[in-house]
Amino acid sequence: MGATQQPGVVDALGLLPVYGDEIILRTVRDTHRAWAGRTHRVLNRLTGNRARGTQLLHDGISTAVYGSIGAGLSLTTVALRAAGSAGVGPRLEDTAKGRFVRAALNGIIGDRFADEGSRLAITTSVRHDGRDVPLERDRLAASFPDAGEKVAVLLHGLSENESYWGLHGETVGSTYVDTLAELGWTPVLLRLNTGRSIRENGVDVAALMRDLVATWPVEISRVALIGHSMGGLVSRTACAVDTGDEQPWSRLVSDVITLGSPHAGAPLAIAVGHGSRLLAHLPETSAFGRILDHRSVGIEDLVDGLGHEVAPLPTARYRLVAATLTESARHPVGHLVGDLLVRVPSAHGRSRRHPDLFPDADVLHVPRSDHFGLLNHPDVHTAMRSWLR
Repeated sequence: MGATQQPGVVDALGLLPVYGDEIILRTVRDTHRAWAGRTHRVLNRLTGNRARGTQLLHDGISTAVYGSIGAGLSLTTVALRAAGSAGVGPRLEDTAKGRFVRAALNGIIGDRFADEGSRLAITTSVRHDGRDVPLERDRLAASFPDAGEKVAVLLHGLSENESYWGLHGETVGSTYVDTLAELGWTPVLLRLNTGRSIRENGVDVAALMRDLVATWPVEISRVALIGHSMGGLVSRTACAVDTGDEQPWSRLVSDVITLGSPHAGAPLAIAVGHGSRLLAHLPETSAFGRILDHRSVGIEDLVDGLGHEVAPLPTARYRLVAATLTESARHPVGHLVGDLLVRVPSAHGRSRRHPDLFPDADVLHVPRSDHFGLLNHPDVHTAMRSWLR
């Protein structure tokens, strides 16, 4: 992708007027109108409709004001999009902060980026040193000079990118990538548009894995899939995709490790959905409900997780890691909030509707850790050395 085609800071800034209009301005406008309408109805009842003139004047002025602000935001959007198309300003992919912003935006509204063909949309890819690696044998050999027959594929979570696998590395003294390499595995980091549905990402990852296996510098004998949060659900979905091959890539998967993945759903995602529906019941709050409705389909998918929709691979061992803020998973706080985003039963593939999604899985509880603490946690390092020998 050429330099002028890569998304830039101006492209990201161009979202501000768009969503300033769609979310902030329209929320303020509709809430204002709802409260003003209720007030004027009360006044008209009390005064025998004598407040009707004041109401019409108020509505006319407010419509003109909101209309002029909206027009200004639209003009700003057009100008910023034109500047972005011309390649004005720095590219997001050139800095770690820029890649962070792009990944975060994709988690929130990445499905819209994909549907609109936006330059901001992330495509599923193998990553190395902050860049995409084309799935060509010579390019892979150059990026992975020590490529071995055992490949560990790491899939990040919602609004994350591949650099999150380095989180807490300095504190712990190593990363999962380091540990995998020590164990004789070649770590391969993927990047996903996490605003898209888990199923769409699963299809893309399955296609990528088929090509990766075909073009890897040496013949692959074993594949491990390691996913943080949503990445664990995407890895499960990818394994279930029928690519039509006589020898599917999934036959090589020997291990699937999920770190805080909401197999049976995530309470925060559920709360967002309930909040949207509750706010929609009153005109005065329905506009705020629309803010919550702007969440991506990727976030919506976390409400229920995958449940029994995707069966475990019969050839793979499943290792399911959960965390709690408390020392014990049975502590009332730990039981209620888990790692703040995912509760232990869901991360271990259990719920009232799904008593045991992974009957033979190895499970690990990490105490006194939050959701992102599962990235490069000493307990997980130790477990990996046992699981991936």
